[in-house]
Amino acid sequence: SSSYANWGEQHLAQVIGLHCALPVACVFSGSPTAMSIDKLFPALLECFGIILCGYVAGRANIITSTQAKGLGNFVSKFALPALLFKNMVLLDFGNVVWSFLWSILIAKVSVFIIVCVLTLVVAGPESRFSKAGLYSIFATQSNDFALGYPIVEALYKNTYPEYLQYIYLVAPVSLMILNPIGFAFCEIQKWRNSQDQQHNKLRIVGVVILQVLKNPIVFMVVVGLVSHFLLGHKIPVVMQEFVDGLANSFGGAALFYLGLSMVGQLRKFTKSTVVALILLITAKLLVMPLICRDMVELLDSNSSSPQNHTSLSNYAFLYGVFPTAPSVAIYASQYNMELEVITSGMVISTFLSAPIMYVSAWLLTIPWMDPKPLVTALQNVSFNISIVSLVALVWTIAVMLLSKKFKRLPHMFAMNLFLAQFLVCIGMILWNFIVKQDNFIGQVLTFTLLYGSLYSTYVWTGVLHVHSFRCQPTCVTSICECDVTFGGTALPWAGVPCVHGVCVCVCVCVCVCVSVRQALPVTGVSTVCVSLPGECTAPCESPHCLLVQEEERLQQAADRQVARHTLLCLLLTVSLLANLSSCLWWLFNRDPGSLYLELQFFCAIANYGQGFISFGIFGLDKHLIIIPFKKRLASLWQGRERVEEPQAALPEEIRLTCTQFIRYHKDQCVQDIVQKRRCGERTVVGTFLGSELVEWLLRAGVARDRGEGLLYGTQLEQGGVLQHVAREVGFQDDSLHYRFTEGARTCSLRCYEFLFFSSPRSLFSLYS
Repeated sequence: SSSYANWGEQHLAQVIGLHCALPVACVFSGSPTAMSIDKLFPALLECFGIILCGYVAGRANIITSTQAKGLGNFVSKFALPALLFKNMVLLDFGNVVWSFLWSILIAKVSVFIIVCVLTLVVAGPESRFSKAGLYSIFATQSNDFALGYPIVEALYKNTYPEYLQYIYLVAPVSLMILNPIGFAFCEIQKWRNSQDQQHNKLRIVGVVILQVLKNPIVFMVVVGLVSHFLLGHKIPVVMQEFVDGLANSFGGAALFYLGLSMVGQLRKFTKSTVVALILLITAKLLVMPLICRDMVELLDSNSSSPQNHTSLSNYAFLYGVFPTAPSVAIYASQYNMELEVITSGMVISTFLSAPIMYVSAWLLTIPWMDPKPLVTALQNVSFNISIVSLVALVWTIAVMLLSKKFKRLPHMFAMNLFLAQFLVCIGMILWNFIVKQDNFIGQVLTFTLLYGSLYSTYVWTGVLHVHSFRCQPTCVTSICECDVTFGGTALPWAGVPCVHGVCVCVCVCVCVCVSVRQALPVTGVSTVCVSLPGECTAPCESPHCLLVQEEERLQQAADRQVARHTLLCLLLTVSLLANLSSCLWWLFNRDPGSLYLELQFFCAIANYGQGFISFGIFGLDKHLIIIPFKKRLASLWQGRERVEEPQAALPEEIRLTCTQFIRYHKDQCVQDIVQKRRCGERTVVGTFLGSELVEWLLRAGVARDRGEGLLYGTQLEQGGVLQHVAREVGFQDDSLHYRFTEGARTCSLRCYEFLFFSSPRSLFSLYS
C-alpha cells in the first residue's frame, strides 16, 4: 500500500504541474530575498484597476474613440516627454551597472533579429517587409513607463532603488535603435505597394530619420541627457514645479488610456492572425525574459557581489515579461499595416503578463526550495484556483444552456470543453480532501477523474475547430481514453508529452490550414415588388413580422462567434505549449531550477484556471446578459427621473439633435439608406439597418466615429425620430431594422418653436 501511495503522490505532482515529483533530498540554494513582494499585488491591482476603468469608459461609450485620441496625444506628447526629461536630468550614472544594460541591449537585438528573419522567410511577398518591421517592434518594445515602472517600484524601491532608473536607460534602446529599423521595413513595404516606385533608398532613409527625430519622446531623451551635464544633475527651481506637474500626470492617464485603447480591438481578431499571435506572444512573454536573464548571467558573471548578480538576473527576467507598449498599435495604424495582429496581441499580452509577473516575483523571493513545501504550495494554489474557476464555469455553462447555443456548431464542442474543465475543478477540489484520508479506492477514483478530465481539456482544445473538416471526434476522443487508461501506468512520462505534442500539432495545423466557414453575410430582406398595395404603419407583431424573423436568423448566424472560438483556441494552445515545455524540460534536464518551478506554477494556473478564460470569452453573452442589463438599468434610471420630474420634457441636447437631423439631413438620408421591405404577407415598410445609419452619419460628417454615430442614433430614437420595427429594442449599431416615424416632422416643428421662443442661445448653437 505504501508503494501505491508513493505512486499516487508522484502522479499527483505530475497532474498539478510537477510532471515528476522532485527528489526529497533535492534542495536548491539561492540568495536572500532581494525584492519586496508585499507591495506587488496592490501595485498590480492599481495598474490593472485603472486599465479596467478606462476599458469600461470606452466600452460604455462614455469616452468615444475620437475623444480618447486627445488623451493619448497628451500622454505621448506632453506627460511622457516631461517624465523622461526629468529623470534624464536627475539620473545618477555612478550606480549604473553597464553590463546589465549591455545584456538587455543584446537580448532585445537578438529577439528583434530572430523575429525579423523568421518573418521574412515565412511571410508572403505582398506584406513581407511590413510584417517583419512591426512584428519585430511588437516583440521588443515593452510598456516600460505606464505599467513597468509601478511594478519595479513596488518590488525594488526599498531594497534596490537604483533599479528604477534602469527603466529610463533601457527604453531608448527600442526607441532610438530598433524601432527605426522596423520603420525602414515599413517604408520599404509602402514603397513596394505604391505605383510610383522611383523613390531611391536615400529618401527612405531620410523619411525614417525624420520620423525618429520628430518623436517627442526621443527628442526629450536627448535634451534630458544634454541638460544632465549642463545643469549639474538638477532641474532649475523655476522649471521644477512645471516639469513635476506634467510628469506626475503620466501614470494614471497612461493606464486609463491603455484601457481605452483596448476597446474593440478583439473585433479585429481573425483566424488568419492565430499563428502570428501565438508566435509573437511566445516571443514577447517567454523568449524575451529567458534571453534577458541568460545574457545577464553571462555578461555580469564578474560582479563583486553574488547577491547583486542574482538580483540583476531576476530583474532582467521580470523586465522581459513586461507586455507590449500600446504605441506599437499607433505605429501599425499610421502605416495601416497588420492592425489585426498588433492590436489583438497588445490586449492579450497585457492581461497574460499580470499572472506571469506576480508568480515570477513570488518565486524569485524564495531563498530556498524544499520539494515537500513546494508541492504543498502548488496543490494549495491549484485548489484555490479551482474553486473560483468552478464558479465561473457554472455561470458560463448556464449561459450556454439558457441561450441554447450548445445545440449549434461550434458551440457544441465548446460546451464539451467547458464540461471537461468543470470536471477538472471538481476533481481537484475532491482530491484536496481525499488525499488527507486513508481511502485508497477513493484516491484512485478521484485521481482517475482528475487525470482523465484534464487530458480531455487538452483534446477538446484540438477538436474545437476540427469540425471544419467535417470529421467525427470519436477517433480523437479514443486517443484521450487510451492515454487515460495507459498513460498513468505504463507510460507515465512519455504519455504526457505525446498527448501535449499531438494536441499542439492539431491546434497549429487547424489554425494554419483550416478555412473556417464564415458567418452568413449581413444583408437586409430583399426589396418587395411594387405590386404589394399596403404599407405598414403600425408596430409589427414580433412572432409574425418577417423583418423580426430575419433579424433572428441573422443573429443565429452571427452567434457562431468564430472570432471568440479562435481566441479561446489561441489562449488554450499557449497553455498547451507551456505544459509541453514543462514535460520536455524535465525529460532532458533532471536539475530543475527556479524558472522550471515557475513554469510548473504557470501550468497549474493555466490548467485549473481555464474557467476564467471561458468565462471572459463566453460568460457575458450580449443578448442574454449585457443588453437586458442595460435595458433594466436604463428603465430604472428613467423611472427614477419620471418620479422626480413627472412632466419634464426631452433634454435640450436631444431636441437639438432631432431638429438638426430632420431639417438638414433626413431627406438625403432617406434617399440613401431607406428601402421598401416586406414585413408581412401583403404589407411593406421603409426600413434601414442600424449599422447603415451609423455608416451614413460617418460619410455625411455628422459623426466622427462609430461611437458618436451610436450616440447620435440613440438620441434620435429617444426623440421619437426613429424606432425599431417592433419597438422591442433601442437603437443599436447592428443588423436590426429601424424606420423613421411619421410624426417626426411635427416633432421637429414643435421643437423649433420651443427653441425660438424659450432659448435663443440654443437656436444659435443649432445653426452654428
